[in-house]
Amino acid sequence: SCSGLGREPRSRAVEQVHLRCTEGSLEWMYPARALRVLLEPNVAGAQHTTLCIKPSSDFQGASIYVERAGQLHLVVGEAEGPRPRHVSCFSAQSPQRVALFLQASPHRDISRRTASFQYELLGKQSTAGPDFKKMALAEAMCRPCDNMELLMAICSSDFVVKGSIRGVSHDSENHMSQVDVRAQKVYRQKNQIFQQEEGSGEWRGPIRTLLQCQVKKGGGDFLFTGNEHFGEAWLGCAPRLKDFMLVYQAARERGANPCEF
Repeated sequence: SCSGLGREPRSRAVEQVHLRCTEGSLEWMYPARALRVLLEPNVAGAQHTTLCIKPSSDFQGASIYVERAGQLHLVVGEAEGPRPRHVSCFSAQSPQRVALFLQASPHRDISRRTASFQYELLGKQSTAGPDFKKMALAEAMCRPCDNMELLMAICSSDFVVKGSIRGVSHDSENHMSQVDVRAQKVYRQKNQIFQQEEGSGEWRGPIRTLLQCQVKKGGGDFLFTGNEHFGEAWLGCAPRLKDFMLVYQAARERGANPCEF
């Protein structure tokens, strides 16, 4: 969970919780009455324009609303039983503060229910396209990266991996594709998405992208870069390795490479 958590006294009917991190999670066990969650990240000059929420697969017992201009808009409804959960994204009216309202659902029995979700506040650079809010997270723009974007990707991405494509699977219901990568070298990764298999010692990991990008299996070696959201790797720039090395060597000779690779 987010470490920057603060609570107001329990004297009021609606309990209020402050979350100070740009990403984190909240777990509300045995939901009763209502909970107001204020996302107020402690980041100077922060310009967070989009909030994304991913409910847990067993999210039950409450509905999540976002407050906008004094009105409540439903984001996540009550779910009966475990099922796959989509990521919901929406624009934040204030870059410094976003308010969520969790309303507990009435239940006659006293069985355990947990309303838990992960969240991320994203800046302008992380959103892409008019369908962004409906399409889960959109790191990929479905277009080739230009040379400067390629050079910046190795400096700022959550993961940088040299490898080849083992296979590509498509999930039309969730508008996603998954690229199964055989990694020859993991230069950087934020979390342990790319792992070494026992026995073969081969590094493998899944990378997600949007179905609309129409990713196909291709031969040869690539440099996969991108960012991680909700514990998943999302594809950013993925040039062929030989093409990237030409761009990088040329930039290095000019002294124009933004970081060493």
